[in-house]
Amino acid sequence: MLKLIERLGPVEERAASDTLTLPFELRIRGRLKAQSDSGRELGLFLDRGPVLRDGEGLKAESGEVVRIRAAIEPVVTARVSTGLPLARLAYHLGNRHVQLALGEDEKGGWVRFPPDHVLEELAELLGAELEHHNATFDPEPGAYNQVGGGGHSHGHSHGHGHSHDHEHPHDHSHTHEHHHAH
Repeated sequence: MLKLIERLGPVEERAASDTLTLPFELRIRGRLKAQSDSGRELGLFLDRGPVLRDGEGLKAESGEVVRIRAAIEPVVTARVSTGLPLARLAYHLGNRHVQLALGEDEKGGWVRFPPDHVLEELAELLGAELEHHNATFDPEPGAYNQVGGGGHSHGHSHGHGHSHDHEHPHDHSHTHEHHHAH
């Protein structure tokens, strides 16, 4: 098995000895057993956090480089007028803490996401026309992965304990945790 241990950022096709095509749901993982596009057994042993980007190179223990390719998968592309309507659509969809791809083509600007009936209804309420099709899904990396750190990522968690007393003859308490990865 070829062990891939280091992220190299974008690499040209000719710099890689092989490619690995993965859907988005597998490109978010740091640990993975997979088969390269040429059929070789690969193991990913990477830091958690950043999404593997289309065109990114991964370096093996041997020094060999494998290039990541985003798979063609089901997506929804929402189109609305550019300017404020497009900004509003991106804002409200992004406020749902989902991964979004943003782009433009000859038809104008768009927001792309995996099929999700709740997001689709919201996009339509905001005036978007939806197209269900197959395409690559390579979402925006997010500010924490771009600002000042070239792939820098961090995680944090919060613990909250609460105890409540009431005027009835018992008390109760609960604890909950929030884990966030940025």
